[in-house]
Amino acid sequence: MGILGAILKHPEDSYSLLKLKIAAIHAEKQIPPEPHWAFCFAMLHKVSRSFALVIQQLNPELRNAVCIFYLVLRGLDTVEDDTSISSDVKVPILESFHLHMYDTSWHFSCGTMNYKILMDQFRHVSTAFLELGTSYQEAIEDITKRMGKGMAKFICKQVETIDDYDEYCHYVAGLVGLGLSKLFHASGTEDLAPDSLSNSMGLFLQKTNIIRDYLEDINEIPKSRMFWPREIWSKYARKLEDLKYEEFSSEAVQCLNEMVTNALSHVEDCLKYMHVLRDPAIFRFCAIPQIMSIGTLALCYNNLQVFRGVVKMRRGVVAKVIDQTKTMADVYGAFFDFSCMLQSKIEKNDPNAKLALNRVETIQKVCMASGLLSKRRFYLDDGKPYIHLALMMVFFLITVLIAFFYKK
Repeated sequence: MGILGAILKHPEDSYSLLKLKIAAIHAEKQIPPEPHWAFCFAMLHKVSRSFALVIQQLNPELRNAVCIFYLVLRGLDTVEDDTSISSDVKVPILESFHLHMYDTSWHFSCGTMNYKILMDQFRHVSTAFLELGTSYQEAIEDITKRMGKGMAKFICKQVETIDDYDEYCHYVAGLVGLGLSKLFHASGTEDLAPDSLSNSMGLFLQKTNIIRDYLEDINEIPKSRMFWPREIWSKYARKLEDLKYEEFSSEAVQCLNEMVTNALSHVEDCLKYMHVLRDPAIFRFCAIPQIMSIGTLALCYNNLQVFRGVVKMRRGVVAKVIDQTKTMADVYGAFFDFSCMLQSKIEKNDPNAKLALNRVETIQKVCMASGLLSKRRFYLDDGKPYIHLALMMVFFLITVLIAFFYKK
């Protein structure tokens, strides 16, 4: 009832949701037959959700490299995330992880659910890695080595200052941006992007995840995971975990708003990075997560629910983003729309209201200066009425099509 439930709540999303479902079924059919590649792409769909669809739209050579790059870093991240592993065991594994890609017998039991399966059967990833071109292997090894060392550093180091925060995000996400730029360049389809822009692409996504995942991270068992910098949260509470309690609601929202404002500082770089991409598939691969990130920040801003549960873009809006993101006009339009949504939530008495407003207006000016807003598609609700008969026809069409594609 997932897709049908989503359509019942928001019938205006039905077309995009249906296209997304069909695309997902089609992508599953494209999994290569070799056992190691079949494992890698099946696992990609299980741990990367809708992003797996965009990865599989890349040309086959680049698609394979990005798939393995993602799974290698997901494995590295699984080791870092597992709070049940002692530091004296975890640090050496993080620092040597880049070597294990060359060992088809290596595996390490950690994580849960699909992540545990990935780590238990990591030999499939290693086998596929060894079939990639040398330039792809070198790029993946370099980034994995640098990321492992950075993660190891922060196992024993708290995120105290904003500089620490930027450094941590660089290790776990900025380096992903650098690595992807290297893979794009190695494929011969893109120029090598400046490191500063590639880094910002990663930082923007990572900071959004850190903001959105506050409650999940702070409630991690057996030990909390804390990534919000003390330099920010100490203005509002004695301990970071205090922000989840009702008596700190006002302070929590103000802290949240400062965190979102900090993340918005990377948007200009992200727009510059995407503007010069030439390959349509690479463009979509980069642009879709960035749009989802600005949309998530717009939802999180001034939203106490971040400290009470899960805040995320609804399924139908995600489907629209995936379906409608094809050109920079779509990117500028989405960033403009979501920045307007965020702007409407800024309250004058918030300590960071002036800076937040300044950053939002800067984003809007960049989007307007592009001259492409008149061509944009709207990702937010348009408020159009829908007829029940039409809705019933949509349900019937969905049922028939899904049944047809599943039988193929």
